[in-house]
Amino acid sequence: MTMWVFGYGSLLWNPGFPVAQQQVATLQGYARSFCMSSIHHRGSEETPGLVLALDEIHGTHCTGLALAVEAGHEEETLTELRARELISSAYVERDLQVDLVSGETVTAVTYVIDPHHVQYCGDLSLEEQAQIIAVAVGGRGPNPEYLYNTAAHLAEIGLRDGDLDWLTNRVQSLTA
Repeated sequence: MTMWVFGYGSLLWNPGFPVAQQQVATLQGYARSFCMSSIHHRGSEETPGLVLALDEIHGTHCTGLALAVEAGHEEETLTELRARELISSAYVERDLQVDLVSGETVTAVTYVIDPHHVQYCGDLSLEEQAQIIAVAVGGRGPNPEYLYNTAAHLAEIGLRDGDLDWLTNRVQSLTA
């Protein structure tokens, strides 16, 4: 049985595990947004950054990639994903149904935001997000780099995100 992982942010361009195949996929009931304060990877406790998370919102959807883990690497992949994604317990690991572009529906390991966690910040305007992203740096690098890589990889697979495009332009102007 194939282990699938749903990627909507950095997993698009840095999965960190061997991918046997990938397909564009849609997850119903969740929206991709910069609704998680980052104090480890793209910010610090002194200057938190923002990272993308899936916010459960009725009537929405998120399109990203379903990544099939190469056979024989499932246990190692899950261990590494948990170390990476569950570092502060702001994400919750769920097995959710995603619809592949091929028409098939599969269950994918998916990391969604806990809206009750202290790092949840789903009420920020795009301008507030841009101001935070422009200056934050964390253990995995500058926050703008995360934004730019994600927006570029979404565009590369034909999945432009209007909010990420706006944020990219705004953060570029703030950091110029």
